[in-house]
Amino acid sequence: MDRIADIWGPRTPHARGTVWPARVDRHLEKGVAEEDVERWVRSACVLCSNGCGCEIAVKDGRMVGVRGMAGDVVNHGRLGPKGLYGSWSWANSADRLTRPLVRENGRLVETDWETAMGRIAEVSRRLLDEKGPLSHGFYTSGQLFLEEYYTLAVIGKAGLGTPHMDGNTRLCTATSAAAFKESFGTDGQPGSYTDIEHCDAIFLFGHNMPETQTVLWMRVLDRTRADDPPKVVCVDPRRTKVAEEAERTGGVHLAPRVGTNMALMNGLTRELFACGRVDEEWVGRHTLGVEELRETVEPYTPEETARICGVDAEDVRRAARIFGESERVLSTVLQGFYQSHQATAAAVAVHNLHLLRGMIGRPGAGVLQMNGQPTAQNTRECGADGDLPGFRNWSNPEHVRELAELWNVDELTIPHWAPPTHAMQIFRYAEQGSVGLLWISATNPAVSMPESSRVRRILGGGKCFTVVQDLFLTETAELADVVLPAAGWGEKTGCYTNVNRTVHLSEKAVEPPGEARSDLDIFLMYADAMDFRDSDGAPLIKWRTPEEAFDAWRECSRGRPCDYSGLSYDRLRGPTGIPWPCTDEHPDGTDRLYADGVFNTDPEFCETYGHDLLTGGTVTPVEYRAKSPAGRAFLKGAPYVPPHEEPGEEYPLLYTTGRTVYHFHTRTKTGRSRELNRAAPDAWAELSAPDARRLGIAEGDRVRVESPRGAIEVRARIGHVREGTVFAPFHYGRWDPDEVSPDGAPRQANELTMTIWDPVSKQPYFKTAACRVTKVADGDGPAPAPTTTASEPVGGPVPPTRGGPEADTSAETVPTPDYPGDPATAPETPGHIAEAAAPGRS
Repeated sequence: MDRIADIWGPRTPHARGTVWPARVDRHLEKGVAEEDVERWVRSACVLCSNGCGCEIAVKDGRMVGVRGMAGDVVNHGRLGPKGLYGSWSWANSADRLTRPLVRENGRLVETDWETAMGRIAEVSRRLLDEKGPLSHGFYTSGQLFLEEYYTLAVIGKAGLGTPHMDGNTRLCTATSAAAFKESFGTDGQPGSYTDIEHCDAIFLFGHNMPETQTVLWMRVLDRTRADDPPKVVCVDPRRTKVAEEAERTGGVHLAPRVGTNMALMNGLTRELFACGRVDEEWVGRHTLGVEELRETVEPYTPEETARICGVDAEDVRRAARIFGESERVLSTVLQGFYQSHQATAAAVAVHNLHLLRGMIGRPGAGVLQMNGQPTAQNTRECGADGDLPGFRNWSNPEHVRELAELWNVDELTIPHWAPPTHAMQIFRYAEQGSVGLLWISATNPAVSMPESSRVRRILGGGKCFTVVQDLFLTETAELADVVLPAAGWGEKTGCYTNVNRTVHLSEKAVEPPGEARSDLDIFLMYADAMDFRDSDGAPLIKWRTPEEAFDAWRECSRGRPCDYSGLSYDRLRGPTGIPWPCTDEHPDGTDRLYADGVFNTDPEFCETYGHDLLTGGTVTPVEYRAKSPAGRAFLKGAPYVPPHEEPGEEYPLLYTTGRTVYHFHTRTKTGRSRELNRAAPDAWAELSAPDARRLGIAEGDRVRVESPRGAIEVRARIGHVREGTVFAPFHYGRWDPDEVSPDGAPRQANELTMTIWDPVSKQPYFKTAACRVTKVADGDGPAPAPTTTASEPVGGPVPPTRGGPEADTSAETVPTPDYPGDPATAPETPGHIAEAAAPGRS
């Protein structure tokens, strides 16, 4: 089976309220048969946020393949193309980092661990003596393990005392966390993947699920292809596979002008009020702010919404009618909203729709503010994104005292005098020289951050001592002062938590190459070198193994919304992952939050006191307590305001970036998979057919796309993007397994994006910029964009995207296992996995 050409594999349709049938997907290295596999090692896939349970095939000490686990509640045995072809093949690459590197006379040279860590500790101690803890910054990932994030958080907050700590989750899912806090009091997904089995309608807001969460899209397709399909509503400026499914199911495709999401959401919300679709009794008991919200959205009639967004007024009415008339709606949200103008306000507006209809906490009625990375949720839970561990509140002295007691340090050591420093500000401090040591782990900001030429100048400018720990010599690592070789997935043990709070344990399958070490061991080595101590003079970090770190985290989470107190490594070695909160009260986890309509907004329990969605101004503790939330959710609104940068005479088009199904982030792993790289080997830019005709551009022509900040030169795909809009994938930097761009033309999509961020979530804008496109040269063939996805061409003789017979790949439908507590087995009754509120709330 060619799972490059057939991305989602064979269908297994099933009726509403029934269990999703199991199908086991498998891929093995060419020449390896299943009987050749010596061991299958339990894990979960790390190439999107879905968290699919899988097993790693091991032969001769190498990872040689992967297969899905039929009994896992997340994926029921399925894997997507990235998981099948890209999750393990990178590990055997010849260009792995195997020894530490240090910069000598402008060049990176190999050294030993003692020398490399000694140099880091020397700079660290000097900066602490000269400038104090604010001289240190940490920028991490959404791809490490829970145990590693928690260790890093303790080092930063209790060892050094720096607030300068964030992850690249700031670029992709910071808005998810911010929106949950604003509406419900704390972070944490209310909904569940099992809502797909029960809903009457699915709304996807800026979420190209077929390419970003391929297995979840398989789950949707197996419902929409049944005899009683849910309607699909798609909000996306491109005609994606979601848009096609919306038309097929009698739903709606709303393609708003880039940067107008807030106006569209206000229009949909107004229609619920205007058409009497609000559950007034439920809203009165369980929410605050309904009259203010009604007043905010009143000007956004369908006609006014259509004028701002460039959509049809009747489509706005129809989408609102589907939401208002359905008994159970599942909404999913991703980068089209998060990385755009008024990000948090638009994401909160999705919550408003559900709260107004009383559709939360029950089967089929849920919200999934999606993540982009496999362990983004752990970054947020453990405090490696700058938040306090366990969803604690920086502004609540009792929460700070709890951590100080847990870690046995002085409360004043824990930086809580101001909100944590977000990534965009950390890099600005590095640019100015106030952050003198910047430690980057498992991410590649030289390619992934906005205005990437500026980021490269910061990293290579000499004002900041930069440490990078990674698997390969990435574009970022090339600029570092010290490079530390890290072990990757399958080469170490640890846990991670997916979008719907399901925790998996990934066991070590093989040894890392050379002298590479796990990220946990690297952080412990730094803590030892710095000799961090608690108030009694004992070592601050008291664990040495992943399991010991997990046990320490479990105690930190006890009584908080993300309660892991009922979990252990032994429990996680069972047949499936387990969703938190997992406690004595709910020993097998919790499928949905807020089933009782009581939210985490109590002033003594909440994670934040909230913000003004328009300005980002904070709500004081006194103001918050005066609202007397008493477990009620907040309905918050904001008027639409135009984006910072709009098209004009010089830059007449709108520029937006995104992903393709065959690559993950900056291709550090997927670019080293022959199958995936062959499917999407080089960058491109998508234009609509009318724009292409006007500009005299044909399929495959080389074009220059330019914004006020920079430019790329790539081949053009004439595709299904909205007229007036240019789309470019952000995955491509300077590195390639093959020389696909021998002329060295710039192709980093983030050369054009801007260093501006949402006022609440601090997530930068990747979806709103002005640009112009000019033809550089005639093409000698089609663009390298895939034909299987939203990037398919409009007409023209373009060969279809295929994978070829590179390896043994199969999909086998198997008898559906008995999933403990899968609510699809009992649609109206909480099952083995509870549907409950987080423990410890008032």
